[in-house]
Amino acid sequence: MLRYSLRRIVLLLVTLWLLSLLIFSLNYWYPGDTLTNMTGIADTHSLAYQEAYVARGFNDGLMTQYGEFIRHLLSSDWGLSLVTQQPVFAEIKPLLGATIELGLLAMLLAMVLGIPLGVYAAAQQRGPIDRIIMGISLSAYSIPVFWLAQLFILLFAIKLGWSPISGQINPLYAIETQTGSILIDIWLSDSPFKSAAFYDALNHLWVPVIVLAMMPLTMLIRIMRNAVLDTLQQNYIKAARARGLSDSTIMLRHTLPNALQPVVRQLGLQFSVLMTNIVITEVIFNWPGLGSWLVKSIYERDFPVIQAGLLILASLILLVNVLVDLLHAWRYPQVRKEIDAE
Repeated sequence: MLRYSLRRIVLLLVTLWLLSLLIFSLNYWYPGDTLTNMTGIADTHSLAYQEAYVARGFNDGLMTQYGEFIRHLLSSDWGLSLVTQQPVFAEIKPLLGATIELGLLAMLLAMVLGIPLGVYAAAQQRGPIDRIIMGISLSAYSIPVFWLAQLFILLFAIKLGWSPISGQINPLYAIETQTGSILIDIWLSDSPFKSAAFYDALNHLWVPVIVLAMMPLTMLIRIMRNAVLDTLQQNYIKAARARGLSDSTIMLRHTLPNALQPVVRQLGLQFSVLMTNIVITEVIFNWPGLGSWLVKSIYERDFPVIQAGLLILASLILLVNVLVDLLHAWRYPQVRKEIDAE
């Protein structure tokens, strides 16, 4: 297990190094001045530009420039936004909090609904309930996220008036941004209207969370159903039935713990899909997160922001996938035996 963990960590570091090479190379591929693309300092005749030219190693070779790029990256000096002229790293914190909040709630909703529905569909195999659940999950998986989001806005926000169209919270509550997560910021604030603000934030949250959770939810239903059906065919399940154990005991003690193995393995992939869809969801719902920030920077050709957004999103996906792999290997002994046999 220790050797496998070290291999996964080394693989993560190598992948991050390759990602840093790609981000560094983008500065030369973008149109315009390379140092401006890297630092956001647009005035090529200013003293700040000349100092950055020396500090970033542009008097030396390409390897020195890459080394200085990594050094500045690790010291949180990610340059200035070409649009706002504010430090890029300082803008990331609230945006990252908003994105993580939306993504975690959507993933939690997908797991809370997807796993029980998959188990229930497997228990009702080939029955009408099973056919309804699988039919709805297949149909929902086929709907594009951007179309589903607009459909939900039309239905719940415009027609029924159950939810606001966009944003995190009504600006009248004046909640100070500390972490970027609106629920945490409300809890940390000293506002006398915390309860009303919390309710308003949840009212803004539930529609984008459902839209974002739809694809991983439908996948988890199908994965869980197939895993339960495969587990029910194993010899130890047949032996448990021969001993006279009840169906509920077999399901809870023997089937579910083993059927969750492929689900845990798929969590990293589903999180990657979710982070891809979160960019579209944030743009449509005007959610102040990394996704909408990245798309806006692409339209504005704000190259330092584009690099930072790509680096953060890719690093987050890689980190979660490695953690899921380690959790999968730690939780299931048969996986550890396969690893030790390699």
